[in-house]
Amino acid sequence: MRLEQLQAFLAIAETGSFQQAARRGGVTQSTISRQIQALEADVGLELFHRTSQAKLTLAGERLLPRVRRICLEWQTATEEIADLLAGKQPELCIAAIHSLCAYYLPPVLQKFCHDYPDVQLRVTSLGSDRALKVLKDGLVDLAIVMHNRLLTANKEMVVKVLYNEPIEVLIAANHPLAQYESIPWSELIRYPQVVFKDGYGMQRLVQDSFERLEATLHAALEVNTLDAFRGVVRQGELVALLPYSALVEARSDATLAVRPLASNDDFLPDSSSLTRSVVMVTTQDRLQIPPIKHFWQLVQEVSGEWGVAL
Repeated sequence: MRLEQLQAFLAIAETGSFQQAARRGGVTQSTISRQIQALEADVGLELFHRTSQAKLTLAGERLLPRVRRICLEWQTATEEIADLLAGKQPELCIAAIHSLCAYYLPPVLQKFCHDYPDVQLRVTSLGSDRALKVLKDGLVDLAIVMHNRLLTANKEMVVKVLYNEPIEVLIAANHPLAQYESIPWSELIRYPQVVFKDGYGMQRLVQDSFERLEATLHAALEVNTLDAFRGVVRQGELVALLPYSALVEARSDATLAVRPLASNDDFLPDSSSLTRSVVMVTTQDRLQIPPIKHFWQLVQEVSGEWGVAL
């Protein structure tokens, strides 16, 4: 049973004529006849009385309402796909890490809303692992996250590296580590840490760094917002390893201090390589949809300004 057979059946039922149905479909009458014969062979009964007017048989009458629904559903589906390809997407859902949402994305969001005023833009701030999961589940269209090759290895995924940035140390202004221009790892590991909750790429990066040192990470507290990091660190001896872009407000806060990690640290000779890579991820099929493609291009155009000299 084929769709064109059902469409031919519906056309004959509505016009009462094989000839008029053929004219409506832009095919020959013999083509229409063959389609109906094939359909009747599939159902095992005749669907029309062959008289001067094509009148439905009992089987045809039973089939008609169902064929109407099938053809209507197909028409609706094709119209929705055509709208999608024409950029008439009702909404665009983005998941991004906190620092992007706070500082880098707002100009892109404003430009997109200007270019696509009829598309509802929805932005959710999530940890990298969670953002990639909701992308894979189809709950968002695009994610901007800390790179995780294990979660983006699927061949359907399209990954664009946006920028790399160093990891730095956030401390209270009166913290003992504030005396250093750049903080040695041998000193850093002596203090309890504030870390991101599970599901955030930064938590994994910090944990991996301590494992390379064969040191114990004393994670005294887990939080998931930049405000919480600043508020907790401001109170005392807790320290936090955070990416450069997450420390914008902290740099202008007199109660806090930001220090780089020592790059010539004998305790961890390759400590200068402690950076994170921020990437934009979507799927191959989504990049064919105009609003998603446009957002992707907007981010690429401005992301060169986001990078940090390493």
